[in-house]
Amino acid sequence: MRVFLQRSKESQVVVQEQIVGSIPKGLVLLVSFTHDDTQKDILYMVRKILNLRIFNDEKGIMNKSILEVGGEILSISQFTLYADTKKGNRPSYIRAMNGEKAIRLYDAFNEELSQFILVKTGIFGADMEVKITNDGPVSIWIDSKE
Repeated sequence: MRVFLQRSKESQVVVQEQIVGSIPKGLVLLVSFTHDDTQKDILYMVRKILNLRIFNDEKGIMNKSILEVGGEILSISQFTLYADTKKGNRPSYIRAMNGEKAIRLYDAFNEELSQFILVKTGIFGADMEVKITNDGPVSIWIDSKE
């Protein structure tokens, strides 16, 4: 499982010219799954994301988690995080999990996060326009296998 997260001042996702999810301060998560991902990967990612100390404290030092600052999460499915660009110029997505299984894990991931924090989402498999006001900028790549 891979997540590319960005600390955000505000963000939204638009599908067919309609805002389907938006958050004020928080995290935007671009989320992808590969073939051997399980609930164990989801639990690892949820714990890691919720406890990452990447928000500033009173002294301006990144020392607080999203739970401590009261932010929200915008979770976006993005199979392209498993793109393989080693051969040629056209990426291969063979390492990305197929849609049916991936949507189950994506929903489980968002449900697990929702037990602790407000989560908004895009629409799985839709053509989405994601607008992110990156704060910092702070962008971090997390892979459950690494």
